[in-house]
Amino acid sequence: MACALFRSVLRLKPLLKPRGAAEQRSYTHSSGGLERAIAAFRSVSGDEGVSLGEAVREQHGRDESVHRCRPPDVVVFPRCVEEVSALAKICHQHQLPIIPFGTGTGLEGGVGALKGGVCFSLRKMDEVLDLHQEDFDVTVEPGVTRKSLNSYLRDTGLWFPVDPGADASLCGMAATSASGTNAVRYGTMRENVLNLEVVLSDGSVFHTAGRGRRPRKTSAGYNLTNLFVGSEGTLGILTKATLRLYGVPESVVSAVCSFPSVQAAVDSTVQVLQAGVPIARIEFLDDVMIGACNRFNSLSYPETPTLFLEFHGSPRSLEEQVTITEEITRENGGSDFAWAEDEETRARLWKARHDAWYAALALRPGCKAYSTDVCVPLSRLPQIIVETKEDLMRNKLTGPIAGHVGDGNFHCIMVLDPEDPDEVQRVHEFTERLARRALSLDGTCTGEHGVGLGKRSLLREELGPLAVELMKGLKATLDPSNLMNPGKVL
Repeated sequence: MACALFRSVLRLKPLLKPRGAAEQRSYTHSSGGLERAIAAFRSVSGDEGVSLGEAVREQHGRDESVHRCRPPDVVVFPRCVEEVSALAKICHQHQLPIIPFGTGTGLEGGVGALKGGVCFSLRKMDEVLDLHQEDFDVTVEPGVTRKSLNSYLRDTGLWFPVDPGADASLCGMAATSASGTNAVRYGTMRENVLNLEVVLSDGSVFHTAGRGRRPRKTSAGYNLTNLFVGSEGTLGILTKATLRLYGVPESVVSAVCSFPSVQAAVDSTVQVLQAGVPIARIEFLDDVMIGACNRFNSLSYPETPTLFLEFHGSPRSLEEQVTITEEITRENGGSDFAWAEDEETRARLWKARHDAWYAALALRPGCKAYSTDVCVPLSRLPQIIVETKEDLMRNKLTGPIAGHVGDGNFHCIMVLDPEDPDEVQRVHEFTERLARRALSLDGTCTGEHGVGLGKRSLLREELGPLAVELMKGLKATLDPSNLMNPGKVL
């Protein structure tokens, strides 16, 4: 493997040429070849582990994005890594595309079978395999979700804090480099994956940090783990993930504060972080989103830019954190600062943020929603939010804003009528402008949702053509026939 990677770097000059034959494959496999592959799949996973049903294929051909359903030719349900490997070898023999599938909660069309092929649904591989409480790590199979892991950990005093909102599979979260509301303190999946077991397109199985390895840090060679974190199924199938765990905080305090402007809210965020407050969550809702949440949940928050905050620690440290934060928000014009420690009141304070998606949808009953996803340096956040709100108003679009302001990541929840071609086109053009606005401010076109189908051209603009060609070279080394989730990312 190392020699192959080295040879791919030596071949860098040819990689700068137009796309090669492998990338342009049409995957026009014969029905007879597919039938022989299906028979082989059944010999590995049994009849119950292979599905040709239209409903099952359509279920596995879409995620939560606005991209249309692209069902695979067949869905397989492996029960262990040995089955995944055997099934991948059959796909490789018959040159069938492979599309990994976790829970289908992605937001960028990452599971659509653009070229047909075989969906590997990993939900039956749902075991928590190795828990090392004293080392603060755990190894899970790809069918284990975020909530099911934390339920398993309930009596251990440990938890896994990366929270993208949906109850996504943990290997799926690794595949998209997910993050969410707790990232400002605990980091994203990139910082919390210690090792991955991967099945490559030819059925080979390897471990990105070495079999059984789980050190808290390493300087041994290239960072293959982070190569696969964020690869969105284009390099291999993640069949195990070893993850960092954290101690459950002794106490938790939540708070809400309203501001006269976006600038005031962001200034408060920056100053809280500069003061060294180890804040766990700091979320932003704009005036439109707060208004939608008030109507949806019969709340009465002032309809102005608002921060939702959460603090973790000992009772004494929390008192200090809350005091410092309240002083900072007051100096920036913050008002209606309300905080709570008991779980019921905290849940009530956070209800607006938790229900933001449904509140946005309620603004236009019968419509659909699409969540944008950009991230910029904190200092640029006020500018991009103000310009984005002006863009929304100018183009008569509904897009309340919510974001993880502590790390500069925010979303417009675009509510649109999918049957109105003009509105669909205006939303598409708006999202392109938003992404490029983020790029012009030294940001990224995706903070946590991934590239998938819709942001491939933006990835090239963000990284530059040479970086993209290097990525193509890595993919060609690991997946020379371009079988792994073709048409995504690159």
